[in-house]
Amino acid sequence: MQTTRHLLSPPSLDELAQALHPALTANYEDASISVVDSPDLREAPYRLAARGLSGNECVADIGGQPHLFPRPRLEKKYSMLECAQCMEMSKDRGLLIGAGAGPFHVLGKNSELAPNLSWTDGFSKLENKTHFAMTGEHNTDVVCEPSPSTDCALMMNLYGSSGNAGPVLKVTARARKGEQKSFTECIRQALHQVYGDERQITLGGVFVIKRGKALFHVMPDFPPESELPWKEREQLNSWLTFHEFGSPMVCLTIFHSADPEKLGLRMEHTHAFSSDGKSEGGHYHFDLPVGDDGAEEIEYEAYFNTAKVLYRLDQPEVRPQQDLHN
Repeated sequence: MQTTRHLLSPPSLDELAQALHPALTANYEDASISVVDSPDLREAPYRLAARGLSGNECVADIGGQPHLFPRPRLEKKYSMLECAQCMEMSKDRGLLIGAGAGPFHVLGKNSELAPNLSWTDGFSKLENKTHFAMTGEHNTDVVCEPSPSTDCALMMNLYGSSGNAGPVLKVTARARKGEQKSFTECIRQALHQVYGDERQITLGGVFVIKRGKALFHVMPDFPPESELPWKEREQLNSWLTFHEFGSPMVCLTIFHSADPEKLGLRMEHTHAFSSDGKSEGGHYHFDLPVGDDGAEEIEYEAYFNTAKVLYRLDQPEVRPQQDLHN
């Protein structure tokens, strides 16, 4: 698999906390950001496959949306363990979390994937807490379960580390008052505003929706050949199924402030699964307002770390009309 390696030079976590504080407090009634020692993220409600987010921090952008549009590239199948080796991660210890497309060739159907995988002892001991979310028989319900596989397909964004405890950014936010409905986009756009187009800051980590509801999509199974190729983005959007899920939801995320090397990066990607075992999960879009149904105000708690290296794996060739990043 063709792989390129790109060094990143993020500012200190203390600097980032100061830079992001104004945007968070402008968008939420109650918000805080600080540098803390990571708690044990294996515990509820986070349920990660390793203790923390530190040690040899890196990210990978694998494949991409052009492998889905204008038609699915069904030959694009990946092993997350092989991706870890392309990311120069140690075989003795590591953690991968993120968002991407599920292994249709294993599950028998297209799905969303929330990778959550750790290993020790040369990949011989795996802790696979990855979840997939797929549509039910009539595309109105969602099935979200632990994945039996360490494979993925089409596109994937991964944050990798040794899985150690260490300093991280802790972000809390409650009761949105601003116009930015997406928690991750609020932070990503603030980074871009501070650091501009020429300096890339990449964050990865986990956040929990502790209260409130959010909108998610789940890809259904691939359409029949008679409905392909898709010619417009609107056709792809109408193919997706959209769902409202309540708390608690575990959200695994990677996002970049900029793409200065024009690598065709997915600028933000977040997938989620229920923290209390409900059959709910998918691709996070944004939180929903408090409604007449008595829904609670949104509340987030997050732990993020910066990536020091970016790996671009199997980058697609993209025609201008195929660029779906917006």
